[in-house]
Amino acid sequence: MSEAWTRRQWLGLSGSALLAGLLPGTAAASGAAARPANDTAGNGAGATDAQALYRRALVLDANTLASIGRLAGDGDSADRIRQLRDSGVTALKTTLGDADGDFEAAVKDIAAAQALVETYPQHFLKVLQHGDLQRARREGRIALIFSFESAAMLEDKPERIDLFRQLGVRVMQLSYNRASPFGTGCLDGDAGAVTALGREAIARMNRLGVALDLSHANAQTTRDGIALSQRPPVFTHAGCSAVFAHPRNKLDRDMRALADKGGVMGIYMLPFLTEDSRQPQLADYLRHMRHALDVCGEDHVGIGTDSMFFPVTEQDIREMDTLMQQRRHDGVGAPGENRTPYLPDVNSVRKLERVADGLLRYGYSARVTEKVLGLNFDRVFGEIWAA
Repeated sequence: MSEAWTRRQWLGLSGSALLAGLLPGTAAASGAAARPANDTAGNGAGATDAQALYRRALVLDANTLASIGRLAGDGDSADRIRQLRDSGVTALKTTLGDADGDFEAAVKDIAAAQALVETYPQHFLKVLQHGDLQRARREGRIALIFSFESAAMLEDKPERIDLFRQLGVRVMQLSYNRASPFGTGCLDGDAGAVTALGREAIARMNRLGVALDLSHANAQTTRDGIALSQRPPVFTHAGCSAVFAHPRNKLDRDMRALADKGGVMGIYMLPFLTEDSRQPQLADYLRHMRHALDVCGEDHVGIGTDSMFFPVTEQDIREMDTLMQQRRHDGVGAPGENRTPYLPDVNSVRKLERVADGLLRYGYSARVTEKVLGLNFDRVFGEIWAA
């Protein structure tokens, strides 16, 4: 998605209180009041296996908290940073430049994210090389991966990839939901392919060590991108078409091709996990996750939530309805954007701990669970960003 999902006071933080107690397993009904769940960091003697695993894991969310620099100028920065740290997430990819931001907008967003890092160096580390992911974890900071979901800021100039890489952007896409000079987005049908400029862009990304993200690409551009890339490509945030058919969900054959190339697919928590008559729940999310593990294998699946990071309130839902209407009006909204992007039964900053618990309950080993939580994306980014 994009900044448009997160405009309301930085992902629905209003009314969020300090979290302390384990999220209960009961699911909120679609349309019912959104209630922030209580969390625990699992520090007591009775901590579950999932809590203990989560404490020691590298937890990397490959798509969340767009335009994160806005946090620095917010009056509630201290409280929000505390909640972010309480989440247990040790690294995250933040989208900069919005879904259609031009060159100037992208530079401003990058500058704001850089200002956040410089204002709070004790909390954040900007990722410039692979080692920064583990360094941030060792130092008790959160690693921030700068990224683009749109190619609008590039216009028709692949050489700008070099410039933005120098500014710290380490993950880029060829298009958002609609076609760009480089490739075709998922809402423009399945036939449009990677263009000549797109081929040049991929070659530049490979040479510079910028990750090629095909999350929003249509089927043909996805297929082309995987075939053309000399380094492993990624789907940082997507779902599985075989579980629920949707333009933003990926076909099994493309998921296998991604894995064969060494890439990683992050499963998102967007409404596109299910039909649009109901709100997805954790069980739906795990259905996509388990299918991806079956198709791609345990070394090629991760997490890219692309959902509301902080507990969602009724006011957040009302304001998100307005934003989704605007996205549909602007032609960038996907089918099924009629629900707030969150899972009601894990309405918590520690939602990824609940994912870990779910995987363990399904019989996946601790090692596989740690791979999904972050080690797989850690591995693939190391391969992509290597000189």
